[in-house]
Amino acid sequence: MFNNVRVLGGATSFAFSGETIATPTDSIETIDGKGLTLAPGIIDLGVFAVDRAACRAGGITRVGLMPDQSPILDDPGIIRRAALMGKPDLWVHPLAAATRGLQGTDLAEMAINASAGAKAVATGRRSIANAGVMRKVLAYARDCGLTVIIHAEDSGLAGDAVATEGLTATLLGLAAAPAIAEALAIARDTMLAEDTGARIHFRQVTTAAGLDLVRQAKRRGVKVTCGVTPAHWLLSDIAVSDYRTYARVSPPLRAESDRQAVLAALADGTIDVIASGHDPRGPEGKRLPFIDADEGMSGAETLLALSLGLVRDGTLTMERLFELLAANPARILGLDAGTLEPGKPADFILFAPDAPWLVDGTKMKARAGNTPFDGLPVQGKVHRVFKGGREIE
Repeated sequence: MFNNVRVLGGATSFAFSGETIATPTDSIETIDGKGLTLAPGIIDLGVFAVDRAACRAGGITRVGLMPDQSPILDDPGIIRRAALMGKPDLWVHPLAAATRGLQGTDLAEMAINASAGAKAVATGRRSIANAGVMRKVLAYARDCGLTVIIHAEDSGLAGDAVATEGLTATLLGLAAAPAIAEALAIARDTMLAEDTGARIHFRQVTTAAGLDLVRQAKRRGVKVTCGVTPAHWLLSDIAVSDYRTYARVSPPLRAESDRQAVLAALADGTIDVIASGHDPRGPEGKRLPFIDADEGMSGAETLLALSLGLVRDGTLTMERLFELLAANPARILGLDAGTLEPGKPADFILFAPDAPWLVDGTKMKARAGNTPFDGLPVQGKVHRVFKGGREIE
């Protein structure tokens, strides 16, 4: 069991017993957690790479793997292999492609892919342009009991844009799309979800208009949730002012007013999930002209530390933070995990919430250190990680 540990959820002590959290017994090793916080292992919903070292460093015990892989996760054999990639240290929950080859035209075999281990279906890095196809996706997923994870961006407006319309994009001469591209996609897909009764999750909602639409849909009873990554509550489009490619992310960074709207949505409960969007990219993909550089950031090992800033700022309580990092992602994926309740899988972490460290892209455990937060001082360091009651080194 754990002595002298502040345990989330009102519990006082837990012990490891096989695959579950059980009541303490004399035969179980006692771990002194003085000065540390015990919390559920983080479930990172929507990563683009299985990166065990980065996940261990960030306290992540499960990931929802996006279908944008090579090969694409649209076949039961590929999905079965993906589900085994990280075990036993890291459990990978594949998100199957909603359409074959992520082409947005023909529906993938959701039922077969679900039986192979897919925990949800996803549109991938891009949205499905055809509303008729999207409606069929939602109806099929509903019948399979699966959530559809959506990239919220109208492709007709977004096109080949690499930035959000505004002063920064104009001064830099970057191809830009209006922020309303996100709201248009959310408006369409929430209406389709309401019509079909499907469950949808917008992987990232990053604009004030988009968040307002999610709020309205929730009030109407639409089965909708949404997420965000730290980049969109900590950075605005000013971060790309020097053509800094490490700040080229998807969706692109928004105006300061949208950044503030994301913080307000975290505080009022509109946002349900905080994820890393982990997408490690090496120098060959980032040290290019901005328009040619790969989008994406390495985020797994900085996720907890950056998110703890929301607790220190009073935006969230610690308990609420771990709902967004663990309990809610588990619920969306249909996993019996994400909390410290007795009988749940013993996936949990011990971390020092106030331990200071400096984000250094050259020293990250990830496959690549492409982070826009390079050089940022943060607080919150993971000390120990347990998966299924077994410590991960």
